[in-house]
Amino acid sequence: MNVIIDVASWALLMSGSVLIIIGAIGIIRLPDVFCRMHAAGIIDTSGAGLILAGLILQAGFTLVAVKLIFIGVFLFFTSPTTTHALAGAAEFGIGIPGTGKRNPNPRKKETEEEKEPRPSKT
Repeated sequence: MNVIIDVASWALLMSGSVLIIIGAIGIIRLPDVFCRMHAAGIIDTSGAGLILAGLILQAGFTLVAVKLIFIGVFLFFTSPTTTHALAGAAEFGIGIPGTGKRNPNPRKKETEEEKEPRPSKT
């Protein structure tokens, strides 16, 4: 029985490690901030979840396993919240790619002199 648990644990640890490496390569190679956030989400949810599951199998039914479960629950709730906040900040600061909407300096208010005159519709 211990051999089966060890094999399952190491399979989870290795697959989680592979997903973290793939996500890290994605963070480096992907073109814009929104694609990079997707790669970071893979690291947070899949990679860390699989590694925590493997560590829980290694720990057995102990206090360490309970602590690892609490860490997993914490990551489950904080990772999507963080990604959502970063996406909102990126959209506010740089705009959405492909739409042409861009805010070069979101903190600066336009004065009357800097505003372009609007063409009349007549």
